[in-house]
Amino acid sequence: MKSILDRIVAYKRQEIAAARAQRPETQLEEAIVSGIVPPARDFRFALEHADGCAIIAEVKKASPSAGLLRADFDPIAIARTYEQNGAACISVLTDEPSFRGHLNYLKAIRSAVSCPLLRKDFILDRYQLLEARHAGADAVLLIAEILDGEALPRLLYEANELGLQALVELYDRANLPRVLDSGARLIGINNRDLHSFQTRLEHTLDLIADLPSDICLVSESGIRTRGDIERLEAAGVRAVLIGETLMRAPDIGAKLRELRGEKRN
Repeated sequence: MKSILDRIVAYKRQEIAAARAQRPETQLEEAIVSGIVPPARDFRFALEHADGCAIIAEVKKASPSAGLLRADFDPIAIARTYEQNGAACISVLTDEPSFRGHLNYLKAIRSAVSCPLLRKDFILDRYQLLEARHAGADAVLLIAEILDGEALPRLLYEANELGLQALVELYDRANLPRVLDSGARLIGINNRDLHSFQTRLEHTLDLIADLPSDICLVSESGIRTRGDIERLEAAGVRAVLIGETLMRAPDIGAKLRELRGEKRN
């Protein structure tokens, strides 16, 4: 039986083919080279120079496991709230069928905030990197579990060539050697198994000892409280990516300040 991830990868390949047929790569490349697209910002620098453990706050309408997260979903307002309340960077879900995201959300948010943006999607092809850069992304997510063989180092290289940084994510410990061999030094450990969608915060703590000291480590998924962040930070995590916890909060700004450790008045 195919997992959720298998199904996502299958339709993603169809999406890429359809997008390429509608707008060839050369059109995106010409727009990027022409200077229409603003310069990329330094995603890793923003994480490493944040006060304490940096937060990548995610604009995320829904997920396959949780369904609709926020009925009053306004991506621009949410992104502005994140920036105003101390997010170091913002992640924007652009996958539409499973997460109800859209590439246009990324483009609109790029015009509304100044902090670096991550395109969060299932990247399989250089075409998606061009889309990301054209829409204003500063970084992209590369998922080791869906990038076998030479695909991971190739996409990492192609992202860098386009001026994009890449947050290289893994879940399975067996993928760590090839993630490191690819040259990735901005690495995310996903606490959610993308095949079963089960989440376990301790997964990051289990893998952190195997990482070199020059890694900027991001823990992703299942982070709900300030205590969770403090526990991860104490273990050496530099940043956390938080989506569902913020999306479900009645007051997003207040929840972000709480997670950052700001004292209430």
